[in-house]
Amino acid sequence: MKLMVLILNKVDVLDIFLEGLTAAGIGGATIIESAGLAMTLSKLDSSFLSASLRAIFSSGGEDNRTILSVIRDDQLDILRKVVYTTVGDLSEPNTGILFTVPIDFAEGISKKRQLAEDKSQPDTDEEE
Repeated sequence: MKLMVLILNKVDVLDIFLEGLTAAGIGGATIIESAGLAMTLSKLDSSFLSASLRAIFSSGGEDNRTILSVIRDDQLDILRKVVYTTVGDLSEPNTGILFTVPIDFAEGISKKRQLAEDKSQPDTDEEE
């Protein structure tokens, strides 16, 4: 299993991205309102940003969303297709950042989801 993290700067596509996840069989996600360093500094009275940079970052830009989802290893390729179909090319500026982190342990995942995960794992009844 993996923890998928998508930091979505294009918040206008959030709904269609979530619909794409659901259609791909990835049913659970947590959405957190978030903000990047540059956006946060632009809202502060900070000497770190010059007046011109402050004007660029404060010109109506929205904060972003961080989407977290626990996925099976075999769902990664599907997830990436959903991201590129709904969000676009992540190499473009102000689009988003996607990464995964391996999960060693998870508790509290619904039984239906856990059963699907168990069925996809090979039987290993050997003692260590």
